[in-house]
Amino acid sequence: MKPRRLSAIKDIVEHEAIRSQEQLRQRLASRGFDVTQATLSRDIKEIGLVKRASDGAYQPAGAEGPPSSGATATLGRALAEFLAGVESVQQLIVLRTGPGQAQLLALALDRARLPEVVGTIAGDDTVLVITRDARKARALVRRLDQLAEGLRDGRR
Repeated sequence: MKPRRLSAIKDIVEHEAIRSQEQLRQRLASRGFDVTQATLSRDIKEIGLVKRASDGAYQPAGAEGPPSSGATATLGRALAEFLAGVESVQQLIVLRTGPGQAQLLALALDRARLPEVVGTIAGDDTVLVITRDARKARALVRRLDQLAEGLRDGRR
């Protein structure tokens, strides 16, 4: 029974945008699987489902496709609104923001999934961006400047 249920869960999340356990539980019930929330939670963990950043729907871990053009546009708006300063040291980039804005900027960076970015760490007013090497860091600084300036100048 469990393998069939796990297979049904995978099939459902592959073909529908399921955003909550209750919604998934109802879809399973319509297929003849009556499960508790606790069982469903364990199944989700066992399968390795995660919530998609773009819409909050369940998907298998690592299945996120390429970033949408909306993610890049959102990053440009976040840079134009929140970025106060940039400093690059080797493969590290420090982005300065106003108080409480670093998390928002880091989230926009993460969702844009730029190829130069290995990862981000955000505090209250500072985002640390890690790139693969100093050359990629310089290229990323130029790209971020272009995205931010394009919106500040009204070209985007």
